[in-house]
Amino acid sequence: MATPRQTARTDPLTMEVVELIGDVVARFYEDYEDAAAEHALTGAQARLLSLLSLEPLPMRKLARKLKCEPSNVTGIVDRLESRGLVERRPDPTDRRVKVAAATDEGRRIARDLREGLRFAREPLAGLSAEERGSLRDLLRRMLAP
Repeated sequence: MATPRQTARTDPLTMEVVELIGDVVARFYEDYEDAAAEHALTGAQARLLSLLSLEPLPMRKLARKLKCEPSNVTGIVDRLESRGLVERRPDPTDRRVKVAAATDEGRRIARDLREGLRFAREPLAGLSAEERGSLRDLLRRMLAP
């Protein structure tokens, strides 16, 4: 008897949805790279800045979130710090640890980046509020642990 995982692999509808999700992800990253370039940032710099606009984070946690080596994060933070977009601060809970934090200008650029993502804005605007809510709920279910 086929397991649910095997059935999902061979189900044409599931495969089509998987391909569509891949297309959405590819378009998102392409648009994100374009939005980053408008601010003379790389995609990695923009992603790090966006994370730091939410909360200050230690380098190791940034590396885990970005799925890269801590030494890479240090270089990205150095470049953003030289532009005045990020600063290093002592961690308020452990003064031995440094956290990276977005400056006011860094938060402004992170907000501009989010607002500059165009690829889904028009297609989403074509959906009703109820359809957008359903899509959000389905995506949340897919991402739930």
